[in-house]
Amino acid sequence: MLDALGHALRRDPHRPAILGTTRTGAVRVRATRGDLAALADHYARALHARGLRRGDTTGVAVRPGPRALAVLLAVHRLGLRAAVLDPGAGPDVLRARLALAAPRLVLADATAQAAAGWARPLARRARLALPDLAALGPVATVGPRLPGCAPALGDGPSGGVPPRPVDEDGDAVVVFTSGTTSRPRAVVHTRASLAAGMAAVTGLVAPREARPVLGGTFFVLVPSLANGAPVALPARSPRPLARQLRRLDPQATYLTPPQLRAALDAGARFTGRVWTGSAPASAALLTRVKQAGAQEAWGVYALTELFPAAAVEQAEKAAFTGGGDLVGTPLPGVTAKPGLTGELLLSGPAARDRYLGEDPDPWVATGDRAHLDGGRIVLEGRCKDMVLRRAENIYPGLYEPALHVPGVDLALLVGVPAADGDERLVAVVQPHRDADPARVRAALAAPLRRMGTARPDAVLLGDIPLSGRSSKPDRAAAARWAAARLDGSGR
Repeated sequence: MLDALGHALRRDPHRPAILGTTRTGAVRVRATRGDLAALADHYARALHARGLRRGDTTGVAVRPGPRALAVLLAVHRLGLRAAVLDPGAGPDVLRARLALAAPRLVLADATAQAAAGWARPLARRARLALPDLAALGPVATVGPRLPGCAPALGDGPSGGVPPRPVDEDGDAVVVFTSGTTSRPRAVVHTRASLAAGMAAVTGLVAPREARPVLGGTFFVLVPSLANGAPVALPARSPRPLARQLRRLDPQATYLTPPQLRAALDAGARFTGRVWTGSAPASAALLTRVKQAGAQEAWGVYALTELFPAAAVEQAEKAAFTGGGDLVGTPLPGVTAKPGLTGELLLSGPAARDRYLGEDPDPWVATGDRAHLDGGRIVLEGRCKDMVLRRAENIYPGLYEPALHVPGVDLALLVGVPAADGDERLVAVVQPHRDADPARVRAALAAPLRRMGTARPDAVLLGDIPLSGRSSKPDRAAAARWAAARLDGSGR
């Protein structure tokens, strides 16, 4: 599909490709289809001129937008491998990741270099540890340069013919997920698995030509642009995002659950179909999205190792009365099965080839406990999140969906160490911004009674901490918060 996109951009070069919005919500064109094609050609020539060849690794630390997409198109054209870098991960983590990926060149925009370079004194005062990109290997600047930035890779069209596109399979992208500074872990996707994932998104979302799509991920940008639809990058703040949705009238919208909740609280209205993933999406949240105007509201179950794996629409999810979190039927080509310990295993054409430094493995161990209900995947919680109370294993994911009653945004079950060495099971519940706490507690009474021996020892109302780029609920931080609230209470 990346090859198809390269050709498609050259057709109708004056049509909009990437849209932006002003503070007032007015729509502006950030890049035309011709702009993207020319920029990708230029980056391909520049990388080739620096001696990078098929199979080489290029580190990429560029904010989402036209330049990031053009860089990835150029990297794909040359058959290079892109290692996605997060300059805010901290110097020790970044050094370990770069040592494992061993890029010949790091491409970074001015923002990434500012965080790593001349912003260091400010960062130290804020007690942030930031890396020095330049000390970690050759760096080239993508986009406008600021004082102290590395030499520019270049941003404008230049002469010469771009190298012929590589037409063979091979490593395409490295995405770091977890691990430690001593042993980082990174997912490796090949050109074939990347193409299969984008084809699956296309089949699922079916973007139509001309009408805008709102979303900022690579898996939204490429299929939409390849099918002729312009893409708008979501505004970062809730109120501008609400205005953006009103002005754009998008055919499809992809936002994370935290973005959706914030937009809804800001009065956002939706059109077309809305998709959400990267963090748990409750039936209650999907229902709110449809009540706000969406024709359909979908939860997408996806992992870095396999995107997308399954999807479920609000009506089907809301009708599910079994235990656990229904995330839908596996998408075409995806095979799902529980392992010997109940952990969900996935396989399919879009599955990662391997973890960097390890042998290929056709099965992805998701880390989620799950069972199949008529072929549909029902999650029972993360394997590592099990709470042991009075010799009973309790998997939070089996019960958390029932806690998403009207007036609740998020709900977690966490274990808090008890004085006798056991664990207390605590429900941490985040109400809607304007919800009445007394009504929330009253609404929770019935689902709590139905939890049987898994009923929590305490229910605490408060904001659930979030972490990571996808703003997922941070269970460890929620458990610490719960422990602090319960200290000395005896409950």
